[in-house]
Parts: sequence; C-alpha cells; structure tokens
Amino acid sequence: MEIIVRQKYLSHIISHLNKGMMIILVGQRRVGKSFMLRQLKQWLEENKPQSNVVYVNKELLDFRDIENAVDLHNYVVPKFPESGDNYLLIDEVQDIAGYEDALRSLHAEDRCQIVATGSNAYIFSSELSTRIGGRYIEIPIYSLTYREFLQFHELPDTDGSLNDYLRVGGLPGLRLYDISDEIPVRDYIQGVYNTIMMRDIVARKQIRNVPFLENLSRFIADNNGKLISTSSIVKFMKSQGESISETMTASYIRYLCKALVIDPVARYDLHGKKLFELIFKYYFADHGIRNFLCGFRLRDSIEKVMENVVYHHLLTQGFKVNVGILRAGEIDFVATRGRQTIYVQVTYLLASDDTIAREFGNLAAINDNYPKYVVSMDPVSGEFTAYPGISHVHIREFLKTEL
Repeated sequence: MEIIVRQKYLSHIISHLNKGMMIILVGQRRVGKSFMLRQLKQWLEENKPQSNVVYVNKELLDFRDIENAVDLHNYVVPKFPESGDNYLLIDEVQDIAGYEDALRSLHAEDRCQIVATGSNAYIFSSELSTRIGGRYIEIPIYSLTYREFLQFHELPDTDGSLNDYLRVGGLPGLRLYDISDEIPVRDYIQGVYNTIMMRDIVARKQIRNVPFLENLSRFIADNNGKLISTSSIVKFMKSQGESISETMTASYIRYLCKALVIDPVARYDLHGKKLFELIFKYYFADHGIRNFLCGFRLRDSIEKVMENVVYHHLLTQGFKVNVGILRAGEIDFVATRGRQTIYVQVTYLLASDDTIAREFGNLAAINDNYPKYVVSMDPVSGEFTAYPGISHVHIREFLKTEL
C-alpha cells in the first residue's frame, strides 16, 4: 500500500531525533501513528543508511514473544552495537507489560533513540511519567485535517468535498473506501470505535456496566460542544430509567478522555483570567466517530460538527484551546500558542440580525487586539462594517489557513 507522507508530523519527529529524549507519539487508535513510524523508518533507511533500525509492532504475530520489559530488552540489546547509530521504533508499546522499565533502561544505557506509539493516555500521563518523567517528548498525532483529507481521497477543494469531510471524518483508513457509500463507511468507523472501547477502556479498566458506557458516549455525542456536568448526565440517565452515581459517571468520562476518544475543554474567564474546571465542553478526536454515534444525522447537528472540526483544526495547529467566558456571553474558542492568542466563534449561518449581534458582539466585547474570527457556512465572507477588526471566514477557507 502506498504511504502518503504527512510531512508536518515527520519533520516534527525528525527535529527531535538524537537530542537525548525519547519520543512518544500519542493518539486515538487508527489516526495514523503506525504509518508515521513506517514513514520514519523509511526516512532513516534513506537518509541514515548506516544506522541500525529495529522496528517492533505489537499488533503483529512476529513479535508475540515480546510480552514484558525483560523480553523487550533482551530482544533489542543484541541488535544494537554500543557505538552505533541505533533507533528503536515500537508500535503500540502499551501492549508490553512493564514496558516503561525497558525504555528507562535502554535510555539510561544510551543504547538507542527510542520512538514509540501508544493509544491510551493513561500510559503516558501516569505509568510512563512516573518512571521516566522529564526524559520524553510527547507528540500528538491527530486524524486528518481537511487539507489532508483532500490529499488522501484525491478530492478537489469544493463545498462537496467539505461536506464529505464533515460527514465521514478524518480517519486515514477511509482512504480505501468509497466515502459516498454510507454502509461500508459506517461499518469501518464502527469497527474502529468498538476496538477503542473494548481494548482501551473495557478490558483495561475492567468495565462491568458496558451499556452505560455506550449510552454515555452517545449522550456526549448528542451534546457535542455543550457544557456538561456529571450531575446533568445523572439526571438525564435517571429520566431514561437508569440509576447511575456521579462518581461512576465521572470515572467513565475520564476513561473516554484517556482513551483519546473525547477531549475535555475547560472554560476560561476572560475578565478574571482564570480557568473553571468543574464543567467542561467535550469534543471528539474524530468527528466521524461522533457522527456514527448520532446515526450520521448531519443535517440535525451541522453546527456541532462545525465546532468540532474547528476545534480539531486549532489543535493540529499547535494551539491550546479553551472556551471563553464573558459577563455578557461566551466565546466558542480561545486558542493560545506561546504568545499568540486568537478568538473564534462558530455558527452555521448568519441568518438573522440577532445571530450577527451575538457572534460578532461577543468578540467585540473583548478588549484586546488579538485576531478575532467568525467562522460560518455563509458564501460571502469579509468584515462587517459595524464590527471592524473581526474577520468573517467561510469554514472551508478557515480549515485551509495556517494560523
């Protein structure tokens, strides 16, 4: 199969090689981490032909005998001369019991440059960081951006292609499908979702109430981009005849976040300059999975999907994203990257004066000179004379913009 190079990620990884740090690629299953390792392997073979590269893929039977840290260490060491230019590439490292001990030892021995992938944030937020904290760099890998989607599916940049992206999402594996055929697309996304749920949540956390986990996922999908509290979920579930505690609800939400299915987005008080971390908005790592959970009813939830896609675009640009809170309203996204800040409002159409006043007025109430955007589906873009300094951008153009 032809490998389409995701150059931005590859360049980022290469920039950290041989700088004394392990490199960990983190992302939801099936977003392309394995292909990134294969691209790196190919780059090393072409640009460092004298190097020694060991590639371990725990999803292949060839490596079934590597079950724990000792197995991994014993497999690797004989293949790496002490003075060589050595690279260890490990796919799905969390499937090796106690893997962090082997990585710590190999790193301490200065045996090789380690690049590993993982599909569960528990691995890196707790197990790994407590053992090798300060000795690794985490690089997130995301599902396809709109521009990558066009490249992978060989599509022109049209409103029709945008609608396809909004509908099916950005899982790279869909490249092999006719995305106009809903049934196989749905089957593929369901397979990815089931794998994540069973391997990264149910099996790892020994979940017993799987039906509630499924219902919770659908509830969050239906309320994508809305403020959600555990108490509101418990209240809704009780109205549906299901009695669930807030403690269990909070735990299951945390599991979904750690499996990288959803991201919690905190509110940021733009006046008091502080975060509120009790109630969050949630966005999906891939909006195709969100659409699958909602039965692909895109017409009923276009604005929610647009918000999710804009959030995803900001993440892929390296921004940290919060929801902005004003005394008079809310800003969909406050995105920061170093000293850079931008504000973004997302709406389907500016179909009324009230909508224009809400979307532009909230941005106008922010008393600084950072860039401000209103993103919509309206065919005409540009500034409104009543709101100078605020850019109105069609979502298709925004998703192609390097911010």
